[in-house]
Amino acid sequence: MSVRRLAMLVAMVGLLASACSSGSAPEEFAGIRLKNPYQAADIALTDTSGTPYSLGSDTTKPLTVVFFGYTNCPDFCPMVMNNLAAAMNRLDADDRRSVDVVFVTTDPARDDEKTLRAYLDQYDKGFIGLTGDLDTIIEVGDPLAIYVNDGVKLPTGGYDLGGHSTFTLAIDSSHQAVALWNQETSSTEFASDIHTLLTED
Repeated sequence: MSVRRLAMLVAMVGLLASACSSGSAPEEFAGIRLKNPYQAADIALTDTSGTPYSLGSDTTKPLTVVFFGYTNCPDFCPMVMNNLAAAMNRLDADDRRSVDVVFVTTDPARDDEKTLRAYLDQYDKGFIGLTGDLDTIIEVGDPLAIYVNDGVKLPTGGYDLGGHSTFTLAIDSSHQAVALWNQETSSTEFASDIHTLLTED
């Protein structure tokens, strides 16, 4: 092989290597990073074991993913919860240990501790469910821009958030919501963004 052909071959290999490395670059962040994070209020709700739980003091893991919804929701809630469950399965063991997923009901008249536990166990037995009286849930949601009382009122007195506040929040160990995702976020996007948030300094 001539020196010229050898040089051309080396150049082609270099271009291919460059193309491969650019294709393996981290994907763009799918959610929205909050330049001014929301501070979670230190207001206790009740988890499925009957223990008080506050988004403003008990979110001590590196990341807590929070969604407000209700167990009888026919559309957005099961879609989001399915994608969150699948996202958790996509994470490696270290990442999974660093994340909690919390579901806050907006229909507490129907969603007591037992109902929430049965619902969440369909997705992941490690998911945390929170309930309480509706006024307190509204108070918890307000500083996180979750406007529970802007949704469609249910016959039980709770709220179907519908197209209003159906986003999912990422709360860090300082109890601040630092990112959010819309209801159409896929499990792959959730998993990628969660890993990104966990690995950032």
